[in-house]
Amino acid sequence: MSFLARANKKGVRAGAAVVASAVAVAATAWGVTALVEPGGTAASRQNVARPGATDNSGRGDDGRPQGIPEGIAHASESGGNAVNITIDDGPDPRWTPRVLEVLRRHDVKATFCMVGPQAKAHPDLVKKVVAAGHRLCDHTMNHDTAMDKKPVAYQEQQILEAKKLIEEAAGGGAKVDYYRAPGGAFTPDSRRIAAAHGMRPLGWNVDTKDFDKPGTAAIVGAVKREIGNGPTVLFHDGGGNRAQTVDALDQVLAWLKEQGRPTGFPVRTAPDAPEASDAPDAASGSGGSGGS
Repeated sequence: MSFLARANKKGVRAGAAVVASAVAVAATAWGVTALVEPGGTAASRQNVARPGATDNSGRGDDGRPQGIPEGIAHASESGGNAVNITIDDGPDPRWTPRVLEVLRRHDVKATFCMVGPQAKAHPDLVKKVVAAGHRLCDHTMNHDTAMDKKPVAYQEQQILEAKKLIEEAAGGGAKVDYYRAPGGAFTPDSRRIAAAHGMRPLGWNVDTKDFDKPGTAAIVGAVKREIGNGPTVLFHDGGGNRAQTVDALDQVLAWLKEQGRPTGFPVRTAPDAPEASDAPDAASGSGGSGGS
């Protein structure tokens, strides 16, 4: 073999090695493993998630939402004119089943903001909420509407202990997706703590005042009057007799259907609507409520 032929052969081998190295580096960088059949045909490709990586659902390889914003959510994942139904202060053995039945009859999904000890006391109801396709929200341990005046360590304990109890009651790997401060008593620290643990701070736009039992007609009227404030509506299934709430919810869901307004869930990973976030620690543009 001539010197020139040997040099050309070495050059080909070197070039092939460089290409092979480049392919290997690219495959490592993108986390892609390719299984190749004889003849060079790719038999399958499997995306291997890196630690902390997310898929198109916005959840990482541990199933938790990633990159949760600290801003208070009001907007709906469904966009458009969709409405978010949120239910606070349960679960309650008398009223939560009735609320669930109304939601089932109207084929509506809601977000249930639960108090930690209530969830622990009624794990069967938490499981029913999850099984019906609704989402869970942390509403603290003691529903302290003055927790924004308390030390950060206290806020953290109230939020994280409630999260633990709710998820234990739910079982099956169910996760809490939101955090709602009692009475809208958010702080920058409480929002940071919640977001760091996979829970989007959740506000409201329509306070039905159902906690005060003003009458079914008044509750329905509040929704119709205030729905222009934004899409997230506040109801309660705990904290007392909620018969008016159950009747009003039934009427409100029927009215929303007549208006051609679908229902959905609050945003979790997406930014909130700009107009809903003017006040960084305000739960609602129409004022907070001690009943939430």
